[in-house]
Amino acid sequence: MATSRKSLRDSLRTAYLERIIELFRVNGEEVLRTGSNEIAFPCVDTEGNDEFIVVTVKVPTGERGGEPYDGYGEAEAYAMKVAEKEEKAKEAAAKKAAKIAKDEADRKARAEAKAKAKAEKGE
Repeated sequence: MATSRKSLRDSLRTAYLERIIELFRVNGEEVLRTGSNEIAFPCVDTEGNDEFIVVTVKVPTGERGGEPYDGYGEAEAYAMKVAEKEEKAKEAAAKKAAKIAKDEADRKARAEAKAKAKAEKGE
């Protein structure tokens, strides 16, 4: 009798979750099982605050009735999204720098005009 896809995915997820748990435990982490596909472990941030890291393991199936999940495609899409975000940030920084330069030039021109008007009044 064939095993269902769901049970195959469940056993695959469980096997990898156990490997991840072992990896963290070997490195000295206190691993807490918080769900069938989730673990958490306590940690401390750079300011000494207590925090938790949560790791979720899933075997994605893709869209219902559509394309199966493609990790390579998702990674490529994410890389493009990150690159686009970085490009927008660079453009925003360039616009801000241009605005700052323009504002400084405007302030300088106003100060010079004010000084010139003051000098002309004093004559």
